[in-house]
Amino acid sequence: MDAGSTLLAIVAGYLLGSIPFGLVLTRLTGAGDLRAIGSGNIGATNVLRTGRKGLAAATLLLDLAKGFAAVALARWIGGDGAGAFGGAAAVLGHCFPAWLRFKGGKGVATLMGVALALGWPIGAAYAAVWLGTLAITRISSLGGMSAAVVAPFAALVWGTQLQAAVLACLCALVLWLHRANIGRLREGTEPRIGGRK
Repeated sequence: MDAGSTLLAIVAGYLLGSIPFGLVLTRLTGAGDLRAIGSGNIGATNVLRTGRKGLAAATLLLDLAKGFAAVALARWIGGDGAGAFGGAAAVLGHCFPAWLRFKGGKGVATLMGVALALGWPIGAAYAAVWLGTLAITRISSLGGMSAAVVAPFAALVWGTQLQAAVLACLCALVLWLHRANIGRLREGTEPRIGGRK
């Protein structure tokens, strides 16, 4: 893993991650500017607030896919080590896309794609915690944050120390981006999917 290949992997990962699929899909289908809806971010949860479940599902899958693709491309460029850095760059690109004035999503779906590409057991643990927490609580933010917390521990068991370190940093980022959600969770005012209290 040389510095040039790693840098190229990071740039490629950022560019992939910064594709705002939620914004693109909602505009193409006439659902309006996603940044003026709900929380204003470009992720699948906010797309769901348009009332179009199919668009939200497509956004989720595409955001996941770009994280997976970033790791795969980075590995092709510079090997396994570069894969972790390319994946991290994809999450950063999703959260801070240059062409949207660095205001993007919160990285949960893209991080799942990264986790899955780093190792299917890591991705499986991420998905199980995310979906399990979501099914029990119906709180999207809690499911995403719980999955992000599990990812570095899963990497310690089924991956490498480098992967665990990168995922730990990404977990910290996801939690920081959800700081308002954490406040609402403490107050008991965080909305649930479907509106159930």
